[in-house]
Amino acid sequence: MSTLGRIVGVDVGGTFTDLFYYDEGAGAFRTAKVSSNRGDEAVGFIEGLKSFGQLSDLSSVVHGTTVGTNALLERKGAKVGLITTRGFRDVLEMRRRDRRNTWGLWGDFVPVVDRDFRLEVDERVLADGTVRKAVDPAQVRAVAEALLEKGAEALAIVFVNAYADPGNEIAALEAAKAVWPNDDIVASSQILPEIREFERTSTTVLNAYLQPVVGGYLGKLDAALKDDGFTGKFHIVQSNGGVMSTATARRLPVRTALSGPAAGVIAAAAISEAAGFPNVITGDLGGTSFDVSLVAGGETALAAQTTIDFGLVIRTPMIEISTIGAGGGSIAHVDAGGLLQVGPESAGSRPGPVCYGQGNDRPTLTDANVVLGRINAERPIGGKGNRLDVEAAKAAIASHVAGPLGLGVMDAAEAIVRIADDKMAGAIRLVSIERGHDPADFAAVPFGGGGALHAGALIKDVGLKAALVPRFPGVTSALGCVIADVRHDQVQTVNLLLSSLDAEALSGRMKAEAAEARAVVEAAGLATDSVDTQFELDMHYLGQTHTIAVPLPGEAAEGLTAGDIKAAFETAYQKTFSRLLTGIDARIVNLRTAAIGRRPRFDLSALAPEPGTTVDAARREARPVWFDGAWHDTAVYDRLALPVGAIVEGPAILEQADATTVVDPDLTARVDDFGNLILERRAAKDVS
Repeated sequence: MSTLGRIVGVDVGGTFTDLFYYDEGAGAFRTAKVSSNRGDEAVGFIEGLKSFGQLSDLSSVVHGTTVGTNALLERKGAKVGLITTRGFRDVLEMRRRDRRNTWGLWGDFVPVVDRDFRLEVDERVLADGTVRKAVDPAQVRAVAEALLEKGAEALAIVFVNAYADPGNEIAALEAAKAVWPNDDIVASSQILPEIREFERTSTTVLNAYLQPVVGGYLGKLDAALKDDGFTGKFHIVQSNGGVMSTATARRLPVRTALSGPAAGVIAAAAISEAAGFPNVITGDLGGTSFDVSLVAGGETALAAQTTIDFGLVIRTPMIEISTIGAGGGSIAHVDAGGLLQVGPESAGSRPGPVCYGQGNDRPTLTDANVVLGRINAERPIGGKGNRLDVEAAKAAIASHVAGPLGLGVMDAAEAIVRIADDKMAGAIRLVSIERGHDPADFAAVPFGGGGALHAGALIKDVGLKAALVPRFPGVTSALGCVIADVRHDQVQTVNLLLSSLDAEALSGRMKAEAAEARAVVEAAGLATDSVDTQFELDMHYLGQTHTIAVPLPGEAAEGLTAGDIKAAFETAYQKTFSRLLTGIDARIVNLRTAAIGRRPRFDLSALAPEPGTTVDAARREARPVWFDGAWHDTAVYDRLALPVGAIVEGPAILEQADATTVVDPDLTARVDDFGNLILERRAAKDVS
């Protein structure tokens, strides 16, 4: 365990790079927001770090990255070769025989490994771990050399039933390493020693697909940090919301998918729970996307498997996040059917919205908010150096939206915002109503550069009880990088019948898995107060295909009995299906182990406003803002100067360097003890 120090969380988005600096010893913090440099992210990364002083003074940098996600979505990973068991060459392409389009016999899918880059060798391990045919190292070397000649840059080795006995796979790995020219080579037993051939193959191949991309990116950042005097630890946020070392990230880059959004969910969950809102729906609105996740009872929802894009399945624990293409840079256009659309195409950071004056002439959601007066052209989000060009934004909306639809410019701008609001509301309904949750029991936590602009609309459109806007919404994901715990997850297929279970042997395996996971956490080098271990079993009744997650207490490895497991399974099954299948034996399919290094708690009260300020002193001006088809005289406040307990009646605009909060005419905003803004509906009799 390391000592407390100065730590910076860095979240690199498509438009801005957000940073949160925290001195763990002094309890002091600072924030920064700089433009991202797509394709050369190190520029904004280092520029932001330098705003806090010398890099040599920093003890740790924790980074939330979208490099892996972007590489998967844009299909810009490495050229991968696959060596597999004879007869299993096409597992990756057959998938689960699912279709991109549910109805009709058409669609397309191109696997990330071309068929002529998928080669077979003679070997066979049975499902019980029996080795029927040993692998021939000479044959593996020959196949690896053939893949190199074809142009393969990374190598994945996936043998059938390697989860039961990895011996053949490890032997093949060592043989291939003798001829492979780099370290971008993996075996499935190292990545996912779990039953189900397609999911294991897909996850292993995608890990290899990302290794050169993520490894190269992290290497570039490492070099840039060292060149500027940084001698501390560099860490990465993973998709499960925990932190890992860069060494682990290079070995398991598939776990960086959705890294940045996951950090935001972690911060939002901590902030909302402290503020007394255990049930929230987070919404991260950045430059290119809107990322939504549900937190119930203070617990983030983890999925064992995620599909990044059709056919790209990753089986590793991830925070459940739904993403749509509706960000500040999303381009508004009228489609061939005459309907107004917003996104998914985005102007990004370069050229960015029309009002940035960097060459784009197509209107974006940000342009609409500027024209409506909701974003201050004189004080733009992110500290863009020059005044935003309102007239250029109006001209773009007039040309591309108002003209084709026969609307006035202001009505067209409001229509753009309403279409975006509707898309965001749909994403929230997807993670709440469609999964059995009542939105009235949840508050929205909007963050990112643009989330707080749309909070009021989401409350009304979805029926949420309130919205909680964090103190620094634009850098919430960066804050999440700072406060996230260190975490390492492992899974191992065990395939045991409950009726004949050797509980002592299972306990021994659990202890071994826990020790291995804890070692990874402790090697990360971040200060932790403790390291906890969590166990979970994937179980089902005999004859069933799908499993349910059965959590066990952290101390379960000691004195575990078959009766304990049966009771836990029946509790979980009853909760899920409201009935039990008595008289049928159960099977333990997988053992899941998580080691969590608990970080020192960040005192969120440190974010609260300094005492002594007043609401009147925080008021800057009044300006006309367009709401519901008309101009409203609207008070504008310095959001960070509002005192604890302050109440602001809508319509109002609350401005700060990293975000703008819009308080609609029928809403009220109040500042809680942590400096958060709580937006709620006014009683009907109070609405003017």
